[in-house]
Amino acid sequence: MRELVRQNFRYFLLAILAGIALRLFFIFRFPGVTTDSFVYGDIAKNWLQHGIYGLSGPEEISPTYIRLPGYPAFLAFIFAIFGMEHYRAVLVTQMFVDIGTCFIIADMARRVISPRAAKATFVLAAVCPFLANYAAAALTETLEIFFTALALDFAIVGLDGLGFKRMLPWLACGLAVAGAILLRPDGGLLLVTIGVYLARLILRHRQPILPLLWAGAIVATVALAPLVPWTLRNLHTMRGFEPLAPRYANEEGEYVPMGFNHWVKTWIADYASVEEIYWPVPGGAIDPAKLPSRAFDSELQKKQTLQLISDYNQILHIDPDLDARFEALAAARIHAAPLRYYLWLPLLRITDMWLRPRTEMLPADSRWWEFNDDTKWSAVAVTFGAIGLAYVLAALAGLVRGYAIPHLGLLLAFVVLRSVFLGTLENPEPRYTLECYPVLLLLASALAPGQELKADAGLSKTCI
Repeated sequence: MRELVRQNFRYFLLAILAGIALRLFFIFRFPGVTTDSFVYGDIAKNWLQHGIYGLSGPEEISPTYIRLPGYPAFLAFIFAIFGMEHYRAVLVTQMFVDIGTCFIIADMARRVISPRAAKATFVLAAVCPFLANYAAAALTETLEIFFTALALDFAIVGLDGLGFKRMLPWLACGLAVAGAILLRPDGGLLLVTIGVYLARLILRHRQPILPLLWAGAIVATVALAPLVPWTLRNLHTMRGFEPLAPRYANEEGEYVPMGFNHWVKTWIADYASVEEIYWPVPGGAIDPAKLPSRAFDSELQKKQTLQLISDYNQILHIDPDLDARFEALAAARIHAAPLRYYLWLPLLRITDMWLRPRTEMLPADSRWWEFNDDTKWSAVAVTFGAIGLAYVLAALAGLVRGYAIPHLGLLLAFVVLRSVFLGTLENPEPRYTLECYPVLLLLASALAPGQELKADAGLSKTCI
């Protein structure tokens, strides 16, 4: 990659400057310091100042395990250098990390397609408004995407030079996977993907088995090793076994309204419902008018649902009795239409996360299709939607053209496994598919004109 940059210095310099300009625009015009950002920041500050991994309370700092330590450690590092709660420094640092991600994605394209594709991939990543938008948000996305791309790139390096003497790339791959896991629990999908792909190569007997086993063992050991002290800390401090973080970010002993969550999953398919219904509970009122028609199967069920919402709105809290009523309603809906719950709604959630306009970090209305927003923001929503669709279509077209890309199975397995996992969530947030963008951009670069794909059909049979 270094040689490619040296030979095309002006090309990459202009792309880097364009990428930096786009990210600075978002940083200064639409900085994303959210409620979650302050949670991470509070943990980082308490960790630095008091040596307690915890959240500030009215009287004392309470130890917590609702967030993995990766992002708080990153914030603590920035705060220690630039000053406490200096979020602008965090965003600028993430900008440079994101530019680094562009180089990593380009390196993957260079390895599996061609140098020309690497150049195209770099530009596609540098000017991608979605990556730039989240570089301007004090959230885990930018670092998670960085480690995802790094892990996949090192896995490709390891697969290209498989052997007992070439285990260093697998060590680096394991470290990258560890970084992804320490940021968010779903980073573990990288480990699952790599394990599944290596197992497939072993079962097909296309390559020596022992180096593949060693590669898998190294990645798994290195990736999971940092979770050992975290798990022991939780056992000692929190008095509970928690190797990652609680699924619903709940504190120890905090009640989780699973009945409500199950009921939400029987109808939710769009991010707008996450903002309007899922996130406000508990504590905020539910507007029943915001419920889609698919939330009711009959007039009787509609009356039951509206009564449940009315009862909740009176206390703005879900106690076990109310939660049991939500659970009963959810069970009835699942029993009446199991395919809707287990297949069609997950597919709709996946589709929404991939294709809806990615304006959730901007002032645009999440109900973009109603066009009730300010004209400017409606135009932004439509434009972002068109850009996102263009990326997906370009990747699909590149997939058709680049069927012989080496290790395509590894890249596609990650996208498929992550998408299937996301379909199981109650909160279909578009940001969750951004980790797949390194693969998406790489596939799109296969359309770069005037190039020959690196692999031939014989290689594809081995590597796909």
